[in-house]
Amino acid sequence: MSENPDPMTAPQNRRSSSIGTFSQLTIVLATALILATLFTAWTPGIIPKNQNEEIAIVESAPTQTPTSRPEPLSTPRLDPLIGIVSGHWGNDSGATCDDGLTEAEVNQTIATLVQKSLVNLGYEAEILKEFDSKLNGYKASALVSIHADSCKYINDEATGFKVATALARSNRESSTRLASCIRNRYSHITGLPLHSTSLTPDMTSYHAFAEIDINTPAAIIETGFLNLDRQFLTEHPDLVAQGIINGILCFLNNESISPTQTPDTE
Repeated sequence: MSENPDPMTAPQNRRSSSIGTFSQLTIVLATALILATLFTAWTPGIIPKNQNEEIAIVESAPTQTPTSRPEPLSTPRLDPLIGIVSGHWGNDSGATCDDGLTEAEVNQTIATLVQKSLVNLGYEAEILKEFDSKLNGYKASALVSIHADSCKYINDEATGFKVATALARSNRESSTRLASCIRNRYSHITGLPLHSTSLTPDMTSYHAFAEIDINTPAAIIETGFLNLDRQFLTEHPDLVAQGIINGILCFLNNESISPTQTPDTE
């Protein structure tokens, strides 16, 4: 004999079964949604179009290595300093000729040519006045004072140049060599004779010799007589200047000097 189900428990069983099925379906759908989201996020090939274009632009851009601008190097000047005294400049006219030509202007023309030429050769050179304040303790590789001799007619022998150094300088050896170089090269360039018999205390005891640093080699040159040598001194100052320049370079470069050329300061 079969038993009939309890009419009160049948609906309850159906409700429990429906709730369990719905919960399982919800869990499955939620899990599927999460997996789909993760799959989309981690799939390499799925990249938005705009993002793809940006990556392509970045990859094709040239690689630039940042460079820093080098700091300028301060290179100490190695060229020697050369002082050129323009005789009588800033003090007086020196020898004055009857027509008004002065020794000071002749000296300044020659000194300017010497200074400019030395600078063009890469040396540091400056023109100094006769009693320039810079002369006190002046330190240089060489100092040369440029002068000219009298405008007065003395005799037919009053022609040519002369060079001297200080008799009592402690660095007399280097100063004597400077004078010998100038004497040798000046004679060769200008063709003027050496007038060695008319050296005066004004040359051998030239005031600047006592003012400059004791280690600065120094010499004084009388480039010629403003009487018999006037034409050469005024019309060919370039040759006069070149003779002095060559003498200075002979000294600085330790060039050989003709053995026949001896100092006139003995």
